[in-house]
Amino acid sequence: MTWNWQLPDWPHFTWDAQRLATAEREFVLGCGILQGAIKHLSDDEQNSFIVNAMSTEALTTSEIEGEILDRASVQSSIRKHLGFGTDDRRVGLKEQGIAEVMVDLYRTSAVPLSDDMLFNWHSLIMSGARHGAVVGSYRTSVEAIQIVSGPLGQERVHFEAPPSFQVPSDMVRFIDWFNETSPIGPQPLPAITRAGIAHMYFESIHPFEDGNGRTGRALTEKALAQAILLPSPTVLSSTILLRRRNYYSALEAASRSNEITAWLTWFAGMAIEAQRRTIAQVEFLIDKTKLFGRLRGHLSQRQEKALLRMFQEGPEGFVGGLSAGKYSSITAASSATATRDLADLVSKRALTRAGEQKGARYHLAVPLRPVAAVRIGERGELVEGSGA
Repeated sequence: MTWNWQLPDWPHFTWDAQRLATAEREFVLGCGILQGAIKHLSDDEQNSFIVNAMSTEALTTSEIEGEILDRASVQSSIRKHLGFGTDDRRVGLKEQGIAEVMVDLYRTSAVPLSDDMLFNWHSLIMSGARHGAVVGSYRTSVEAIQIVSGPLGQERVHFEAPPSFQVPSDMVRFIDWFNETSPIGPQPLPAITRAGIAHMYFESIHPFEDGNGRTGRALTEKALAQAILLPSPTVLSSTILLRRRNYYSALEAASRSNEITAWLTWFAGMAIEAQRRTIAQVEFLIDKTKLFGRLRGHLSQRQEKALLRMFQEGPEGFVGGLSAGKYSSITAASSATATRDLADLVSKRALTRAGEQKGARYHLAVPLRPVAAVRIGERGELVEGSGA
């Protein structure tokens, strides 16, 4: 198998820019919508949105690699490092490390990329790791770095990285490329194109012994943040997590050629979907503010607690709807009280009801905003739907 870094045109990638033109325009339009929506949030709401977006990205980029972290601990660490106040929760090394990466991305999104920045991210990402991988510097092992699957003796090699002695020179070239193609660089590239190339290029070099995926996705967030002039994450990792198998397949296919149109069109679909999810979350927060503002002073503590719990589920809604039994579980109310509270919330237009008696289910009286998968068609058109 010949890999992209073994080809004579490495790393001079080629792609069909026309296939990406519609997606790039859609992304720029979405940037304006997102910036406008965020302006409607109060300072506290903006802070809450930033913490939630950063913690979601931290959790999902880790979950892609099979690591399940504690959400409350990640959020506590992010709030502490942003100066938003926190609790006295003890935070594990892994949660603290990835949280600090997100905070550094937020604070230094406009700062040029450097070796030191990457080494710092890698050290934080590998916090709490129990194996002996080299941390905070590029790999030096003489052994080949391979991504394999399958039982012993029947392994399938999905990718083999360049030899370690090649990594320093490849990374000098990569960092120069990243900074030169930024929006203020001498050779700027469109947002999605640059972010997609950055991720694939970095993963092809695979400069660290471990932690390349999380570091590469952090780089992608940096590239997108520089393009949209907003340091908040685009929740790309949470979208990739939904398509994890396709993500690895697309990366594997991209590692075999330096003509990368197929990879960039796949990535563009993910970027558009992620941006739409981010916009939906901000608009959902605006709806939440309006609803609680309208009902201020007219809700019991039980009702407020239940509504807040429903809003936690996000723009796609409380799964299965809220039943009287679930209301009782959330608020510790009796069955009769739950029924009265829910009827009152319907009359106040905080909830809507579907069904009757024991089959009644309640939903927030705000627009739900489910986001469909997106792919780029053969003519560059955006194709939406569950099978996209």
